[in-house]
Amino acid sequence: MTTAVRFGYTPVSRAANAAEPFRSAEDAWFWTMAALVARRDGARIVSGAGRVQRPCEPDDVVRCLDRLYRQRRIDLQHARILGIWGERQAAPDPRAPRERGDARLWREAMRRLDWPLRAKGIVAGVPPAPVGGANVIAFPGGGA
Repeated sequence: MTTAVRFGYTPVSRAANAAEPFRSAEDAWFWTMAALVARRDGARIVSGAGRVQRPCEPDDVVRCLDRLYRQRRIDLQHARILGIWGERQAAPDPRAPRERGDARLWREAMRRLDWPLRAKGIVAGVPPAPVGGANVIAFPGGGA
């Protein structure tokens, strides 16, 4: 059986409309790490097969982190801490003396990862405006 072409009709994916963004960068990171651990253990990651539809794939969050690393916004130490604590599915406790340094790196990494994830719609909410207004400086020799 062949399907007829319907002019003026554009199919709309219900999955894109029903996608629920994460509440925070931390939630997105824990979800990503759970998916990466499952993939490492042999599970097949299939888009749209979870209980909740998400607006991204786990690799999208990893790409945001990789981009921050290439821009030198985060260090290898940040990525290491995100990996260790992401596999544990818990954030380091700043009150525990042994976890205090990890907690500082975790907070820095989450703060820097938050904006790109919000800009892509992976985390709910609008990206925050820059602190303090940006000054526009006239370009010398700019003509009119």
